[in-house]
Amino acid sequence: MKHWHLFALLIMLAVPAMAQTDLILHNGKVVTVDKAFSIRQAVAVKGNTIQAVGTDKEILALRGPETQVIDLKGRTLLPGLIDAHVHAIGGGVSELKEKLPIFDSIATIQKWVAEKARTTPKGEWIIVPRTLPPRLKEMRFPNRADLDVVTTHPVAFDGSYVWGANTLALKVSGITKETPNPAGGEVVKGEDGEPNGILRNAASLLKLPRRAAPVTEAEKLAGLEKMLDLYLAAGLTTVGERAVNAEDVGVFRKLRATKGLGTRVVMTWLINSNRPVEEIEKEIKGSAWRSNQGDEWLKFGTFKVTLDGGQSVGTAYQRMPYGPFGRQLYGQTNPEARGFLFIEPDKLLRIYRAAYGMGWQLTAHVQGGAAIDNLLDAFEALNKEKPIAATRSHIMHGSFMSREAIDRAAKMGIVYDGQADWLHFDVPALEQVFGYQNMRYFYPLRSIIDAGIPVAGGSDHMMGHDKRTAVNPYDPFYNMWMAITRKTTQGKVIYPEERITREEALKTYTVWAAYMQFSEKTKGSIEAGKLADLVVIDRDYLTCPEDEIKKIDPVMVVLDGKVRKGGIR
Repeated sequence: MKHWHLFALLIMLAVPAMAQTDLILHNGKVVTVDKAFSIRQAVAVKGNTIQAVGTDKEILALRGPETQVIDLKGRTLLPGLIDAHVHAIGGGVSELKEKLPIFDSIATIQKWVAEKARTTPKGEWIIVPRTLPPRLKEMRFPNRADLDVVTTHPVAFDGSYVWGANTLALKVSGITKETPNPAGGEVVKGEDGEPNGILRNAASLLKLPRRAAPVTEAEKLAGLEKMLDLYLAAGLTTVGERAVNAEDVGVFRKLRATKGLGTRVVMTWLINSNRPVEEIEKEIKGSAWRSNQGDEWLKFGTFKVTLDGGQSVGTAYQRMPYGPFGRQLYGQTNPEARGFLFIEPDKLLRIYRAAYGMGWQLTAHVQGGAAIDNLLDAFEALNKEKPIAATRSHIMHGSFMSREAIDRAAKMGIVYDGQADWLHFDVPALEQVFGYQNMRYFYPLRSIIDAGIPVAGGSDHMMGHDKRTAVNPYDPFYNMWMAITRKTTQGKVIYPEERITREEALKTYTVWAAYMQFSEKTKGSIEAGKLADLVVIDRDYLTCPEDEIKKIDPVMVVLDGKVRKGGIR
């Protein structure tokens, strides 16, 4: 009997520790996105990490008496997906109190304003939530006459860098034909010389009310909790929050401490650069924040400035003029206008040098081609002082690239944060502005990837809760479909030679996004030792008909080794 106990003890010691697995997912198509892009059948999870990947036989052999075993029934299993570019707090708060309509036309906007007027006390402001003019059926910016659908309330239209106002809003704000243009902005006039309601980079002239009921911390916490939960349901196990200040950081930290975060978050510090450069340098050097400070649940990623405006409102700083159609779409009066550069080159370099010296990864909001060129000039200047590739600094948005810009970025080891959804939604209007021939390098993903530049996929989601109708849609499969097909809302394929493969599109939401976030050793692929963030989907991403990719939905999401959403029936 004594020898029998010794023999049993030896057998127990001989069983590898990995046999005590917690979760097994088997009988599936496991798309690992490893270096070989290999396909496996099953995955074993221990704690919050992937323990092993292999055949059903290999993985099921690790089953213990308390192992949770899930039969995938042939479903496709992907790594947890990463949206590198969202605005979670704003998106979360946007529909906390009411569901927003889809503003796809001026008529829809007018209907919403009229309905709001019925429940808003007379004389109080009605503000149309942020809407992008290129996505309106009329392909023009709403003017004073459009917003005068209501005359009992001042009405303002939030078009991001350009705003609209009705007659009463102009009146209560004291805006007349005599009002001087603010620095870098314009009070657009009609043929009669009177303001037509379009305020280009001049929204500061509007005497908008101080919020009677400002967004409270509690509302931000509730909105953020809701939004992160929705991101997870969409298959996003990590998101990049692309513009935080001290207040926002506090909200993220408080939610984590009290309820936990619904997804992993990487924060980008957006600094206010509209100040004396000495003040900005002092803030950067005095901040305790740094790139990669934190952990895989919540950490800092990038230091960011806003270098130009937006293509959606004609303020992105372009290499070419916006031309005559810019008047219709953006309310521009000068056909030679090229947009705005918000930070002069010398100031930009000083700001970046301060952040670079503190070890920050660098980026800038840049949409126009000329703004991209300015950003690369700054990167090149820093690169001469110390190679910049190790920082994984990147172009953010980078709508209007060029062959030269791609080559310059590749030479320095610069990464690319791109939004494929703009190909789908914005090209029909932008083609009217610039002409098809000048859209050749609008999100040229094939050229960028072929140059050896990692592309991190992202949505720039900012408003709305629905993953496919929000501004901008955060459904990762919808965005991958746009990168693969390059189909516009009108069904036209914009420069098909810039299409990318399904495998490459998936990499933009997995390994390449993880690389940009310095997380390639822990996320982005299904490999032993990495975090157990996994997504099971309702059809085969690699083989389903191409137009079904945009319809893919997750059926189960595993985050940190636990099944957090859905299940297999």
